[in-house]
Amino acid sequence: MKTRAVRLYGKNDLRIEEFELPPIKNDEILARIITNSVCMSDHKAAEQGADHKRIPKDIEVNPIILGHEFCGEIVEVGEKWAQKFSSGDRFSIQPALNYKGSLDAPGYSYHHIGGDATYVVIPQEVMELDCLLKYEGDAFFLGSLAEPVSCIVGTYHAMYHTTGGSYVHDMGIVEGGNLAIIAGVGPMGLGSIDYGIHCDRRPGLMVVTDIDDERLKRAACLYSVEEAAKNGVRLVYLNTRNLADPVAALMELSGGRGYDDVLVMAPVRPLVEQADAILAKDGCLNFFAGPNKTDFSATLNFYNVHYASHHIVGTSGGNTEDMRESLLMMEKGLLNPAAMITHIGGLDAVPQTVIDLPSIPGGKKLMYTHFDLPLTAIADFEKVGQTNPLFAALARIVERYDGLWNLEAEMYLLEHTPKRRS
Repeated sequence: MKTRAVRLYGKNDLRIEEFELPPIKNDEILARIITNSVCMSDHKAAEQGADHKRIPKDIEVNPIILGHEFCGEIVEVGEKWAQKFSSGDRFSIQPALNYKGSLDAPGYSYHHIGGDATYVVIPQEVMELDCLLKYEGDAFFLGSLAEPVSCIVGTYHAMYHTTGGSYVHDMGIVEGGNLAIIAGVGPMGLGSIDYGIHCDRRPGLMVVTDIDDERLKRAACLYSVEEAAKNGVRLVYLNTRNLADPVAALMELSGGRGYDDVLVMAPVRPLVEQADAILAKDGCLNFFAGPNKTDFSATLNFYNVHYASHHIVGTSGGNTEDMRESLLMMEKGLLNPAAMITHIGGLDAVPQTVIDLPSIPGGKKLMYTHFDLPLTAIADFEKVGQTNPLFAALARIVERYDGLWNLEAEMYLLEHTPKRRS
């Protein structure tokens, strides 16, 4: 079986190549990838090349396939797994395998599996660890978003508090408590709002901050104060750009009590220090954003760590159960992370998108791997559609869904996009 894939040979050396996959063994699975969303972790992997902790040292001669947020369907199943999986099954994968203590992961470490490909061979350890997850939903793009959504789920589960002064940790956010999401209207912030409103352990107050009115207005349209109230959450959006004292404003919104849980969604020192300053007694600060700089640091009040039982936690990815929860909530319609997606493209757009990702505005960049499509912002569909009938049709579709990518748009794209010429 031939595949076409984006392979990493060295620092920012990404090449689109067509090559033959080996026949599957009896403990492997052949699969077709439909969608892969680009992650900032892809950019870091490309930027660091063989210096990255998950990437093999010999990629110059044995390149890996990039991409770990993918969804597709099974084509052929090896005999060992024939009782559990079937041709045609839709799937997503938990890439953080931790197989026998190794950091190897699809999208970073393997030669024959990664999301930026048309076909892949799924190795036996993925199934052995129960990390090949069936997906019963209709939209492939939601399956691709299960991995980033699982990071959010894991963040909420990783928060912890003490119980009655004991040393027993009560895991999860404080139900009915105060939650702040700092710099919270980027793609992962939006997902955090969605999950916090619709999960089974919700805060009583959720304050979401940013310094951009347009982004805050968009968030408020997607996740309204009214919708949050229906689920028992008082939701407040706050622009802190021109506030003389953001900490005082946040404390006032909390009734002076502070916040039981604070998520910091951007690796900015003043934001970390702001989050630390608004923690309530026994409060938990989650540094969600992954910094590029290995020496990133901030000043924290260790008096409060000692006397006010402040906790600090960082989460990097969700586990398999978090991903199962993500898939199940999307299948039930409880979560709709479509708001994360701001651009679509094809396999040919992947290399430059990955390299330029920090400078490309917007949220998630969703790639349909069997097509050649330029990276195009959903907001630009109408403009591009003036000369491209495909995007003209897509513009009309997304307009019916408040400007969001959706199942109807995906089905239209899959049916009407011109097939790539070999």
